[in-house]
Amino acid sequence: MTVNGWIQILLYAAIIFAITKPMGNYMYRVFEGERQPLPRLFGAIERLLYKLCGVDPKEHQDWKQYTVAMLVFSAITLLVTYGIERLQHVLPLNPQNFGPVPADLAFNTAASFTTNTNWQAYSGESTMSYLTQMAGLAWHNFISAAVGIGIALALARGITYRLQAGAAKTLGNFWVDLVRATVYVLIPISIPVALLLVSQGVIQNFSSYVEVTTLEGVKQTLAMGPVASQEIIKELGTNGGGFFNANSAHPFESPTPLTNLIEMLLIFAIPAGLTYTFGRMARDQKQGWAIFSAMAVLFFVGVTTAYHFEAGGNPIMNGMAINQSLGNMEGKEVRFGVANSALFATITTGASCGAVNSMHDSFTSIGGLVPLLNIQLGEVIFGGVGAGLYGMLVMVVLSVFIAGLMVGRTPEYLGKKIEAREMKLAMLYILIFPLVILVFSGWSVAAPYGVSSLNNTGPHGLSEILYAFTSATGNNGSAFAGLNANTPWYNITLGLAMLLGRFLMIVPALAIAGSLVGKKAVAESLGTFPTNGGLFIVLLVGVILIVGALTFFPALALGPIVEHFLAQAGKVY
Repeated sequence: MTVNGWIQILLYAAIIFAITKPMGNYMYRVFEGERQPLPRLFGAIERLLYKLCGVDPKEHQDWKQYTVAMLVFSAITLLVTYGIERLQHVLPLNPQNFGPVPADLAFNTAASFTTNTNWQAYSGESTMSYLTQMAGLAWHNFISAAVGIGIALALARGITYRLQAGAAKTLGNFWVDLVRATVYVLIPISIPVALLLVSQGVIQNFSSYVEVTTLEGVKQTLAMGPVASQEIIKELGTNGGGFFNANSAHPFESPTPLTNLIEMLLIFAIPAGLTYTFGRMARDQKQGWAIFSAMAVLFFVGVTTAYHFEAGGNPIMNGMAINQSLGNMEGKEVRFGVANSALFATITTGASCGAVNSMHDSFTSIGGLVPLLNIQLGEVIFGGVGAGLYGMLVMVVLSVFIAGLMVGRTPEYLGKKIEAREMKLAMLYILIFPLVILVFSGWSVAAPYGVSSLNNTGPHGLSEILYAFTSATGNNGSAFAGLNANTPWYNITLGLAMLLGRFLMIVPALAIAGSLVGKKAVAESLGTFPTNGGLFIVLLVGVILIVGALTFFPALALGPIVEHFLAQAGKVY
């Protein structure tokens, strides 16, 4: 590890800290303020969309109505994207004359982008037409991110709203949250930053692919396309799906260290800002900073571990005539190096983004364990757009319950009692995640059609399968590249894992919001456990680590952990 590497990591963290408050304040004005920003411009677009869609923005929904609206909208958008993929050969903007996407892959991709996962079992530049990339995939990048923001706000309202006696137990309006997240937040940030990316060399065109001859006389095809406009929302919406197979390691997606920094900042910008938004909704900014701090602690533990092991080089090569002074450079872009590769990997898996600027499959055993464990902790280390906050709030509810048991009082959070119903829903939320991952992973390991796609045997092969289902269920989208997932088995099961990991976890989160929103808030007393200080931050971090470690430790012990000890002994599989 170098001083320069740490300066870059700390600079990144400082910028995220600096933009959290302004971003959070802006989103509070958008979603909870009496007057939204730039009403003549954004307000006019918002009102037009309501009129076209027949939405009454003054109508409020309870948690069941909010949930049904979200599920119906997501189902329709999934079908639209599936149809675009299957029909891309007869649609315009297909200069490469790509044929229809196979049915199982089309299902997998439609489920992936609907759930904000953006897992890709295909190479974008050799499979998807420009129209499919834009109208099917990039479009979903906006709306799936907007859905996540809406769910986070609904749960935050359930926790923070103090309703008058007899008032309707409502959580806002899904359609209003969806429109405002898109019109006021995602699009206004995307347009100028996309132009900035273009200025740095990210391509944006509708040209046919270009044939070039290298200095060695070898012919090479350079893929073209509208990349910058999709690159921006890929990161801002914590989507992660790359226009090219190499994702953000491709020089047309991220050509310079500056674009690499911009993309990393975009991934955490909204998730970090939402913690400040929550503090304002709670009318206690320390509550928001406590959640931010817990996320930051987990982030620094992860990036320190990954950087340490990647900078130390690959232990299998010790004693060989190989210079590892730069660390483990296998699978990494030389223009980014070890520090920015470890940082990017920690960020993208702390958030449910999935974009990569290096290949996680080439990381050292423990370096690769970090992104895997980040996802298995529930992707609450800032997390996805919206998903990070509502996932962390469920963990907060669990932590408050544990604290209440320890001090012998009825658990409370922001004055509202956490009772049996909330705990049953919270445990349902927590148990769905490992159930889907471990069942599908175990099935794939035991079945010949599951292991036939592996390029590696032994513990690393197990890690590749475990990572695939962890990434899918956690709606992350990154992968250990040694697994060929473009098979009917993996396309279907990973698609199902994405849908289950997204919607079966959203429903109990919204049910918790519906249960809490109507509860009367009681005043703090001497026996109230404070949830805005250092003690609670330690408790929250501990609960997250214990839940993740106890659930997945046996699987991790058979995968990356045993692989680490084998590598120390000079053995490789």
